[in-house]
Amino acid sequence: MKKRLLFIINPNAGKTAIKDSLFEIIMVFSEAGYEVVTYPTTGPTDAERKVVADGADYDLIVCAGGDGTLENTVSGYMLMGEKKIPLGYIPCGSTNDFARTVDIPSNKVKAAKDIVNGTPRFLDVGQFADKYFIYIASFGVFTEVSYSTNQSLKKVMGHSAYLVEGLRDLANIKVYNLSVEFDKETISGEFIFGMVTNSLSVGGFKLRGTKHVVLDDGKFDCLFVKKPEKVSDVQRLLTQVLTNNIKDDNPLIYMTKASKVVVKSDDEIKWTLDGEFGGAHKEVEIINHQKALKICLDGEYYLEEAIEEFYPEDDMDNDGIPDDSDESSFADYGDDFEDGWDK
Repeated sequence: MKKRLLFIINPNAGKTAIKDSLFEIIMVFSEAGYEVVTYPTTGPTDAERKVVADGADYDLIVCAGGDGTLENTVSGYMLMGEKKIPLGYIPCGSTNDFARTVDIPSNKVKAAKDIVNGTPRFLDVGQFADKYFIYIASFGVFTEVSYSTNQSLKKVMGHSAYLVEGLRDLANIKVYNLSVEFDKETISGEFIFGMVTNSLSVGGFKLRGTKHVVLDDGKFDCLFVKKPEKVSDVQRLLTQVLTNNIKDDNPLIYMTKASKVVVKSDDEIKWTLDGEFGGAHKEVEIINHQKALKICLDGEYYLEEAIEEFYPEDDMDNDGIPDDSDESSFADYGDDFEDGWDK
């Protein structure tokens, strides 16, 4: 009896349509001994519903789309019951942060071959209230643009579209009065940004220096940015965050690792989960489910080697700071918004 494969496709994801490679991909699966059932999505939660309803009837589930499609598929995977069959991913989105982290190739046919010939690995999955995410839960400045940016703009510009929209976001910086509980400590104060992540890449940007990331250790990497005294300091903080060139003694930035994070706010916070809207909450509990996802990756993939390739030595200057981490990258924008900053 042939093995069965559920192939979930988001036909609207990314700058390049998967339809150009669709026949070759299905042939890869068929030649590997799978009876392929294709399921094109027509809405943002279609993948989750399909996997919950029918996922356990298959020997392999593969999704093709952007990070949002993967997040929705994994949400269904986490809700489908005890049977954890392997999952494969073919990246077709604009940024593909998860694919960048685990070295899934952008060539869709090659990605399909890695799925059927690769090795199942167990990776952590985050739970955010009653939702799930793969690599990031975040709020604050620059985060809403990931789900509010026009889809057509994403297709044309890729992750550069986020920069275009993000610079506009500087004009509307919101400050949140928070209490944040980690495994063993609590912090409080006014914050403009926070992320709970398990990734080497966010929004298409390499998180420089994240050599402490472990994708199956049951811990998130957490980073929260407090409100600076003036908006001109925001540009410096954002550049440090995007390049992970963060000074250890910076009193405005708090970093830690934790398996559970509870965020309490005076006002509702709009959260982003893997680039999609995660809802608005005054209080939310974020939990790491260690090694909950069984995913097929290239058999030669090892995280340690991927990190070395992600951050080559010649990309650094003598003091270990990336050559392209220019703290003046937002300098032209800070003064324009000084008058609107709530000091």
